[in-house]
Amino acid sequence: SEQSDKGGKVLTDLHVFVLDRGGKPLQPCRPGRARKLLKAGRAVVVRHTPFVIRLIDRTVAGSTVGGVEVGLDPGSRHTGIAVFTERGGSRAGKYSIQLDHRGAAIRDKLTARSSYRRGRRSRNLRYRAPRFRNRARPEGWLAPSLRHRVDTTMSWTARLRRWAPVRAVHVERVAFDTHALSAGRPLEGIEYQQGT
Repeated sequence: SEQSDKGGKVLTDLHVFVLDRGGKPLQPCRPGRARKLLKAGRAVVVRHTPFVIRLIDRTVAGSTVGGVEVGLDPGSRHTGIAVFTERGGSRAGKYSIQLDHRGAAIRDKLTARSSYRRGRRSRNLRYRAPRFRNRARPEGWLAPSLRHRVDTTMSWTARLRRWAPVRAVHVERVAFDTHALSAGRPLEGIEYQQGT
């Protein structure tokens, strides 16, 4: 497990991202192959976490690029991101990241900010202008903790698209009815208010 500089935690560091001479993504390679390329002077290190190399003597036009897919498993505290290839119905993992969300920290900071604001309002400040007409929320507004979750997931997806030839992005969207699962049968109406 390796901590990244942008809040993500790399769980499996199976493959190395490879860029061509112009900075366009090529197929990821194994660390042993990357080590040989660096030792031979055919590649240079672009980034350390995640590890990205750039080939000096190769372009996308002269290479065979099969492409990779990205899978997203969003959650309230963590989001899992996997880079994989799919051939013949079987998937081979290339890279995976666990994003640790700061939703609780953002909520706590907003609560503290609210208490400071309430204290300012109760004080008798002579020159503070009244502020009461800035309460309308814009169209498409999201709570700051949820906005952070969406933005970090989207920024990591955009980064992976810069380092790997992403062909598709899959998002897992699942809703579990835990009460019906524990009951073992479909529930209706008042049945949801009964039980553990």
